[in-house]
Amino acid sequence: MLPCALCSLTEEASMVRSRLAGVALVALAVVGLVPSAAAAPEAAPERRGGERVVVIGHRGASGYRPEHTLAAYELAARMGADYVEPDLVPTKDGQLVARHENEIGGTTDVAARPEFAGRRTTKSVDGVAVTGWFTEDFTLAELKVLRAKERIPEVRPRNTLYDGRYEIPTFQEVVDLTRRLSRELGREIGIYPETKHPTHFRDIGLPLEPALVRALERNGLNRRGAKVFVQSFEVANLKALSRSLRVPLVQLVNASGAPYDFVKAGDPRTYRDLVTPDGLEEVARYASGVGLAKDVVLPRDAGGFLLPGTPVVRDAHARGLLVHVWTFRNENAFLPADHRSSTDPAAYGRAFEEYARFLVTGVDGVFADNPDTAVEAVRGR
Repeated sequence: MLPCALCSLTEEASMVRSRLAGVALVALAVVGLVPSAAAAPEAAPERRGGERVVVIGHRGASGYRPEHTLAAYELAARMGADYVEPDLVPTKDGQLVARHENEIGGTTDVAARPEFAGRRTTKSVDGVAVTGWFTEDFTLAELKVLRAKERIPEVRPRNTLYDGRYEIPTFQEVVDLTRRLSRELGREIGIYPETKHPTHFRDIGLPLEPALVRALERNGLNRRGAKVFVQSFEVANLKALSRSLRVPLVQLVNASGAPYDFVKAGDPRTYRDLVTPDGLEEVARYASGVGLAKDVVLPRDAGGFLLPGTPVVRDAHARGLLVHVWTFRNENAFLPADHRSSTDPAAYGRAFEEYARFLVTGVDGVFADNPDTAVEAVRGR
């Protein structure tokens, strides 16, 4: 058995459709040094039948740089990711910035800035009391004073080398970066934004959706064929966006709990209900795909070992939905017990084995903190 410290570390809540005809198990590989930023490997190769397994740089290449920084997004693209994924939250003056959460105490140096000590507060976010510093209490100019830092230094101590180097990027800066890299790399780098806590922000008068639609319109990206997906853990805002966006929408599904807009409205349905045949039928009326937590596809037992797969990929495909799965990470802390290399949470485990287990289910895309590993896993299928 693994130590409790490892067992307690769990993954947070948290492209193109077609089933794989078959995936050969990938041979074990030793994970080496991160490629130079000058290296520009090809994007994930075509699937059988001319389709592709899409690789999404989860918060950028967050296995190698502090997440949601331009450096992390750029590295993801250079490693071969098809899309970069910015989570979007608003500032006090209504600007969209890329942070995993609106609470920024764990991902920036705000706690070390005495001029902002008085901004520390406690708020209810999606029904949970959270204490810290929140983007909605800062103007964009104030946020630009801050610098990003590694969110999980105990698992990714090497990333702390880059603490203090990078600003909080705006959504527009991410768009501009992907355009520059698309020209430089000779292939289009897509954008896969997530609307974070939409009910919370609507309730405080800072709705995300109008700003997102305006940004996509301004950049010529609200059109069919644009390399953009928009995702959310809530349902109502995706349904509303389906009436104003021409890009595909993705319903995120966690392995437990329920969409907060359901909870607030007294709707008893949970995420589990969204992936039943009837639930997927409803999702298909407003979305083009589902973004599933890994445990929704391949559950784990109490010891962290993988159990037989669920029918969700087959059921989603039968209703015309893409299936993208999150989040693939190389460290033992996040891998199923089947594929850990040791009891060291920060050490790399046998990540290629985990990819092989998921690729054979027919998933259409993978969110990865280590995009180079994901590209290699897809290439070696």
